[in-house]
Amino acid sequence: MAATSAVHFTVNSSETKRPIFFTSPFRQIPTKRFNLSCRSTKSPPKSPPDLAEPNSKHNKKKNDNNNNKNPSLSLSEQLQPLTSTTLSNPPKEQSQLLSKPKSIWVNPAKPKRSVLSLQRQKRSLYSYNPQVRDLRQFAHKLNDCDASQSAFLAALEEIPHPPTRENALLILNSLKPWQKTHMFFNWVKAQNSFPMDTIFYNVTMKSLRFGRQFQLIEELAEEMVSNEIELDNITYSTIITCAKRSKLFDKAVEWFERMYKTGLMPDEVTYSAILDVYAKLGKVEEVLSLYERGRASGWKPDPIAFSVLGKMFGEAGDYDGIRYVLQEMAALGVQPNLVVYNTLLEAMGKAGKPGLARSLFEEMVGSGLKPNEKTLTALVKIYGKARWARDALELWERMRSNEWPMDFILYNTLLNMCADLGLEEEAKKLFKDMKQSEHCRPDSWSYTAMLNIFGSGANVDEAMGLFEEMSELGIELNVMGCTCLIQCLGKARRFGDMVRVFGVAVERGVKPDDRLCGCLLSVVSLCEKTEDEDKVLSCLQQANPKLVTLVKVLQDKKLGFETIKDEFRDVISGTSVESRRPFCNCLIDICRNKNNHERAHELLYLGTLYGLYPGLHNKTSREWCLDVRSLSIGAAHTALEEWMGTLYKIVQREEALPELFSAQTGTGTHKFSQGLAHSFASHVEKLAAPFRKSEEKAGRFVATREDLVSWVQSQAPSTAITA
Repeated sequence: MAATSAVHFTVNSSETKRPIFFTSPFRQIPTKRFNLSCRSTKSPPKSPPDLAEPNSKHNKKKNDNNNNKNPSLSLSEQLQPLTSTTLSNPPKEQSQLLSKPKSIWVNPAKPKRSVLSLQRQKRSLYSYNPQVRDLRQFAHKLNDCDASQSAFLAALEEIPHPPTRENALLILNSLKPWQKTHMFFNWVKAQNSFPMDTIFYNVTMKSLRFGRQFQLIEELAEEMVSNEIELDNITYSTIITCAKRSKLFDKAVEWFERMYKTGLMPDEVTYSAILDVYAKLGKVEEVLSLYERGRASGWKPDPIAFSVLGKMFGEAGDYDGIRYVLQEMAALGVQPNLVVYNTLLEAMGKAGKPGLARSLFEEMVGSGLKPNEKTLTALVKIYGKARWARDALELWERMRSNEWPMDFILYNTLLNMCADLGLEEEAKKLFKDMKQSEHCRPDSWSYTAMLNIFGSGANVDEAMGLFEEMSELGIELNVMGCTCLIQCLGKARRFGDMVRVFGVAVERGVKPDDRLCGCLLSVVSLCEKTEDEDKVLSCLQQANPKLVTLVKVLQDKKLGFETIKDEFRDVISGTSVESRRPFCNCLIDICRNKNNHERAHELLYLGTLYGLYPGLHNKTSREWCLDVRSLSIGAAHTALEEWMGTLYKIVQREEALPELFSAQTGTGTHKFSQGLAHSFASHVEKLAAPFRKSEEKAGRFVATREDLVSWVQSQAPSTAITA
């Protein structure tokens, strides 16, 4: 049984070579019609008719006969044999688009920019070169030769093949020391065998970047400009990142602006690098402007860029900025990696958000990421700063149960946190675990933290035992450990042991700093006997002779105020800023312990004069406040006496007074902190001052205007407190 189908095509006679679907429908051209027949039988198919003669009588007659035989067949039924025998289906993979087109925002008000690519340019594939093996062996020989220029040039004379473009580029890529890469690049230029193009400069610049040779890179870039060699995206990116690594932030900004003026669009590496540069320069507005500009141009920030933003906002303590980073990552679907989480955790700590830091940590663990040592160290610091002892201990238990990685820094951070929170028993357990660890044995800083804990708790025997253990194991005693141990022995009045420890520390190379000198000065204020004071002053004489001279000058009542002022200024000017106020506090304590209150008031005046107590007095229209939280006990007593004498005179002169007066002593949250509030309350009672403890806030003493006026009126002129 045979089936015959006829298909009728219409073709323009004047444009027979043109595809039929590109013919214009608006021109009327004479057409010719031809018939195409297809016969399906069980016998092998016959050769198709000659289509070059569509008007032949043979084809016309055969098509007419077939149409008469099958008048009831539809068009699809007539075409079925044709599609099954002569036509083939297109490949399935070609029926769809190869890739989804990216949508890029274009500003219609500006001309289209010349953009290379937002992605890193892929390295072109080398064609097969039978000389590759020889050239690689030669490059290896160049890497091993002497680094001098003469030796390198001598080795180049043995090059196995002529330095064509492909050969030179292969050798250039294979050289590792940046010095040899630069020499080979100059040698290739001197050969003048072929014109140098952008890729040679890029490869050389990348090698120079490893050596942080920004000056050479900049010279090559200027050479490219003068020789009219195009600087592409990779060229600018290499220049900018090298300037960043070399900490030449101004140069990085300069080349980024030059890049942007040329019309090239930065890639993701360049954007992240320049964001970090602006952040290090503290240009927050420029960072945000650049970020928004990049986003508008179609750039999708990577985790590194978000890490830069998070670090910048963290340094500024800007919680809103940190929240903005988290929202942007969520909106773009960027999954934070471990580096981003670590950066954001540190930022949360600097912003003072321990609760949010804990939530972020739980989110990280829930996402399947395993915290590393840096993650845990940042979280421990946050908990310690917020004094979240329970959360810190729970984190420690999770570290042990989950076997999370720990290093010296994390262990020592935990020990320091225990010292700050007064967790002596927990610190002992942690220290014991360190001794049993194979990779994190206690070091000098670990022992220092334990000395700090024992010293704060006045556990002298434990501290001395630890000191002897350090001597037996050969562990170095640093200046911080020496300071903690001397403070502990001084509070216990074991001045002989203190002198011995100081001597051993100096023999082992410990150089006393201002903090150690301040510790010795505080021990002097505790001495009740002259021989004990002489022992401590002998140690202080080795550390800071000028300080000993000042102590002796203060005890001489014949010297006037101007002499005291000159000696005090001489000592303070040579002291680090953070140690100046502790020095002044200790000197006041020494004077008060010797009942030399007049000198104590003079020292408080000098300390205020030289800016050592900037927040001592605070005044508003409603309240006057005395803040003694940064003062020692003796200095706080002196400040209270000074203030009461001043208030007495103000009331006597009938000047305007606020409604409320207050004194802030703070509350020692540390387990071993000194009771400044208790001592201050005792001195208030001794002076019969009109202050009483606040019921609303601990560590605060208040008095009303009426209380103060009534107190002044009850004081006789002879018993009034004066400065």
